[in-house]
Order: sequence, then structure tokens, then C-alpha cells
Amino acid sequence: IQQRQEIHVVMGNEACDLDSTVSALALAYFLAQTSSAPKAAFVPVLNIPRADFALRTETTFLLRDRGIPASSLIFRDEIDLGGLHHAGLLSLTLVDHHVLPGVDAGLEEAVVEVLDHRPLERDRGPPCQVTVEPVGSCATLVTERILQGPPGVLDRTTAALLHGTILLDCINLSPAAGKVTPRDVACVSLLEERFPELPARDAVFGALQAAKFDVTGLTTEQMLRKDLKVLSNDEVVIAISGVFEDLETFLLRPGLLQDLEAFCQARGYAGLVAMTVSFNERHEPTRKLAVYSPQEPLRSTLCQALEEATTPSLLLQLLPSPWPSVAAYAQGNAVAARKKVLPILRAAL
Repeated sequence: IQQRQEIHVVMGNEACDLDSTVSALALAYFLAQTSSAPKAAFVPVLNIPRADFALRTETTFLLRDRGIPASSLIFRDEIDLGGLHHAGLLSLTLVDHHVLPGVDAGLEEAVVEVLDHRPLERDRGPPCQVTVEPVGSCATLVTERILQGPPGVLDRTTAALLHGTILLDCINLSPAAGKVTPRDVACVSLLEERFPELPARDAVFGALQAAKFDVTGLTTEQMLRKDLKVLSNDEVVIAISGVFEDLETFLLRPGLLQDLEAFCQARGYAGLVAMTVSFNERHEPTRKLAVYSPQEPLRSTLCQALEEATTPSLLLQLLPSPWPSVAAYAQGNAVAARKKVLPILRAAL
């Protein structure tokens, strides 16, 4: 700020999963390599505090595997985006999301570009450049962008990061999981064509999936923080956590109710939706969800919205729950991942 240096930040969403992280790193690198006489420094920012990075087990695994030390990354608590924006020095490119959370509403005017694969929830007028396409992984959109650029920019490290991310996001390109699109498949094939030394798909996916689902030693609080999104209206804030453990196992964790209460109280959440997922050997997902709130009216509102949803229908079946303040469901529509469920909950609020 003192040197009046313009900063162009590329940043993923606040869950900061592998797709958000790699999309931010790869796109910032591409922009830095290809911008003619850039005034700004291009900086990828991981949208979590550094202390939370250890919980992103698949991300730490892939970056370590590719020789990228955590010390070379910049985290959200290490850069003053508000101060930069206030000084008129910030440009912001959003990857893997296009709606800033309420706490970041003040940064809206700095957004110059969006790359996302969620359904569009709000329009952005020019000069903001918007690419929102229904592909399985945002890394696919970044890969397409890089492949359309000057030859020679894509290096082996970036290719390996993008390749692994698309495979993990699209469940090893398995049609049964309901995430993959022809564009994801095309990008993986193009990356393999250009870098034949990339490891085999099954090996890459297996290692990343094992790292992602490794929750050994995590407390309930850490499991809930590992893949967390937040929704709010004027009155309440609710958390939606992706949980990488079967729901029945999760509900029987010792002290779970006290942990849920403490987690929500500490952060001001009125309720929490835990969405669990597990996969069989054919890469077919089993999804379940739990709705927790000590406030019965809020719990009922959220449950009713999820039960009665039609776009898409979740085909929920009530499961026994050990706690009156927790409603548990099996989700018959196993391809409806969290990005399909978030708009249902947002509408309910």
C-alpha cells in the first residue's frame, strides 16, 4: 500500500477445497506469464487462515507431491484485501464461486473476472468478465483458458495439479457419480497428450481420494471445518459442512451433541447441515445428511425445504437419529452434491 503497488488477487471460495486452490494457483500463474506489461502483481490467495490448511488433506498431499511448499502460499489471514481495495489497488478474480460471502461484500467493486461452474445466482454487468459453465470442475475452465493461451506457458507442475484436481472433482471421470461432462474428459485427455509422463488416472484418483477421506485423528470441530460453507440472511447464519465419513458413524461420535453446540455457539451459527458422502468401488456415491439446530422452528424450516425440494428433488428418507435436535436422512438422489443443495437452503432462509 505504501508503494502504491497494484495487486491482482485470484481467489477461490471459502471452503478452499482442492478445486478452489488449484484453480487460483494455476490461473494466477497463467495471468502473470501472459499479461503484457502488467501493472499489477498477480497473487493467488487461499481463502482460509493458514492454520486451517492442514485440514485440507487432499490439497496438502497434492502440493507436497508436486514439490510446492506451504511456505510459498499466501492465505487469507496474510493479506489485507480490504485495505488494498480501500487504497484503490485491488483487482479480484473469483474462481470456483461468483457470489462473495456477506463479510466480503465490500470487495464487490474490485471483482473484474469470474470463472465458476455453479449455476449463476447473480448477474454481473460489464466490465466484469463472467465465465460460468456447467462442468464438473472449475479446474477444467482454467485448463481450457490456459490451453487457448500462448504455447509453452503450461508446464509439467501446473498440468499435474490441474489433471489431479479434475480427476478428483469428477470422481475419476465416472459417469455413475453424475459430475463429469465431456469438457472435463477432453481436458484430462489433452493434459495427458501434452504430458505423457503424468501418472495413470487410477493411481492419481486413488491417492487423492484416500487423502481426502483420511479423517483419522480429526476432532468433530476439525471435521466440520474441513469443508465448510456458510449461508445467512438478516437474522440467522447456518453452516453447511461436507463430512467425509458415513453419517451413522458420525452421529455416534462421542460427545457429538456438545461438539455441535460448541461449534455453532463459537461461530454464531443458528444451525448446521452436515452432508456426508462415501463411495463404493465403482465410484458410485452414497449421500446422507443431518440437520442440526437447537431452535425447532429453524430446524423444521430447513428440513421441510430439503424434503420438498424439486430442483432437484433430493428423494430424502428419514433415518433414526440419536438426538432430538438432529434430523437425519438418507439421500436417494445421490448425484445431488452440495452445490445443488446450497440454493435450496438459501431459498429456505
